[in-house]
Amino acid sequence: MAREGPTRTAMLPLAKLDDLAARHSELEERLCQPDVANDTKRYMALMKERADLTEIVEEYARFRDVEKRLEEDREALDDPELRELVQDEIPELEAELGVIEKKLSLLLLPQDPADERNTILEIRGGAGGEEAALFAADLLRMYTRYAESQRWKVEIMSTSEASAGGLKEVVLLIEGARVFSRLRFEGGVHRVQRVPATESQGRIHTSTATVAVLAEADEVEVSIDPEDLRVDTYRASGAGGQHVNRTDSAVRLTHFPSGLVVQCQDERSQIKNKSKAMKILLARLLDKERAEQAKTVGAERRNMVGSGDRSEKIRTYNYPQNRVTDHRIGLTLHKLESVLSGELDELIDALRGHHQAEQLRQQGMRTS
Repeated sequence: MAREGPTRTAMLPLAKLDDLAARHSELEERLCQPDVANDTKRYMALMKERADLTEIVEEYARFRDVEKRLEEDREALDDPELRELVQDEIPELEAELGVIEKKLSLLLLPQDPADERNTILEIRGGAGGEEAALFAADLLRMYTRYAESQRWKVEIMSTSEASAGGLKEVVLLIEGARVFSRLRFEGGVHRVQRVPATESQGRIHTSTATVAVLAEADEVEVSIDPEDLRVDTYRASGAGGQHVNRTDSAVRLTHFPSGLVVQCQDERSQIKNKSKAMKILLARLLDKERAEQAKTVGAERRNMVGSGDRSEKIRTYNYPQNRVTDHRIGLTLHKLESVLSGELDELIDALRGHHQAEQLRQQGMRTS
């Protein structure tokens, strides 16, 4: 009689996986039908659905293959001539099956619809005066370089400069594949510890900057009654000379029900500034709506952004120790320069992995 191994498939919803595999096969057939191919909108929708299922279906096929090989090897243990051949392979197959199970569990987690969205990223200097503004500029360079490494498109929507090359505030629109999914955990208070260039005694100063990450919205999702919106135009301020507009091209939007105020002055065109300001306003309204729909999300966001005080931090960048520490997951990396140069994947992957593990725990699944 074949020896029994651990029953690992109990943790996976096999019926659901079978249904997804069947749906994937059905989509393959339907995409070949002439009536579907001639309907562009329908064809694209089915193509997207198939693409969304492909990874999990391929991983499930791999799971079934390894499971079958493992079952055959266990049965072979009762054959004296084959036992020696399969004894070493069984632990390897069991380990491989465990890895596949983990990946399938993660792929089955419900996806946030916002994960595929483009992202509005807002960076503001917090506590620390001029040094905080310089740190905000450092974070801008960090995220811009990371976006470049991901081949995302970055557009500056609004800026407010400070002295010595720092930034009071900057708002970016980042477009690309799964931008929000990658950046969503970057929101919060970032703290820097370093000796400012103006510090004659060599003392370490602590400053902060806040980062907010908002999924881009459109006017279909968030409706704005024109009567609830005031549009003010004014002359843009700048560094002087050719950078100062001589017309009222700057735009300020005030949304009365929410109390939100957005202003843009970076473009010379009033129309372009209004368009950018509206994108930012819609993203903030969508974020507010999502928070109201899920109180836990609202609490998470309040804790994430906070007030910019030094004590409210998600991550510390310590120059003397060449250290970056993410306090939410207790991860410390001793490669500050690399991180500030945009090498964020190790941090982002760890944060995403921690979040997924929490989701699995909430669903009662094993994570190891």
